[in-house]
Amino acid sequence: MTTAQRLTQLAQLLDVTRLQDQDNSEQMELWLDSVQQAKLSPAALCIYPIYLPLLQAKKEWLNAQAIAKATVVNFPGGQLGSDEVCQQIAKARQQGADEIDCVLPYQDLMAGKIGSVKSFLIDVRQACGTAVLKVIIESGELITAQQVARATELTIDNGADFVKSSTGKVPVGLTDEAAQIILTVIAGADRDVGFKASGGVRTIEQGLSLIEMFQRITGREADAQRMRIGASGLFQELVRMQQSAD
Repeated sequence: MTTAQRLTQLAQLLDVTRLQDQDNSEQMELWLDSVQQAKLSPAALCIYPIYLPLLQAKKEWLNAQAIAKATVVNFPGGQLGSDEVCQQIAKARQQGADEIDCVLPYQDLMAGKIGSVKSFLIDVRQACGTAVLKVIIESGELITAQQVARATELTIDNGADFVKSSTGKVPVGLTDEAAQIILTVIAGADRDVGFKASGGVRTIEQGLSLIEMFQRITGREADAQRMRIGASGLFQELVRMQQSAD
């Protein structure tokens, strides 16, 4: 694969993310306009639920470019009950969300409340219906490699489409060790499950390295159905490269 092909592959795996607490609708509109003008087609745009109507307003463009509308629930702390999270999911779907990034109740996992975690995941999967479900295990908060592996196993066993590493809102985001553990569990699963790398992925080199790791460990081609990279800075770096080439 040529360098240009690798960069195109990388762009197509991106969930371009805007989850800044200080944003307002005007700033979000400007950001969406800048993404639209970038002439790159990422896999998805991921924003807070309150801004989903802005994505719906651009539905025609997003559909033409095959860019999914994604949002977050139980975010960022992972501490809401399943009833409230399912309500968040239902509202997000009504507002046009194609993909749901949901934080696992990882504190329950760390406390050994496995039954509670399973019940939560089952409820969330049902609430998502046909929407893509990415479960954020918050690997940087989990204390041991065994907890990372267990969180990944539970996420897979209870119907998630993707295992996502981090919210990006905690001190430790994605590490190479966590990525290797998650991917090893995914590789051993009895069904095709995706991996979303998120939390501190900012450079093209990091992105390409993660793609290589995914393909090496899973033996599968990295495409948008199997791998995502949650990043906004990385998208901007690709845009700058594109503009320099032009």
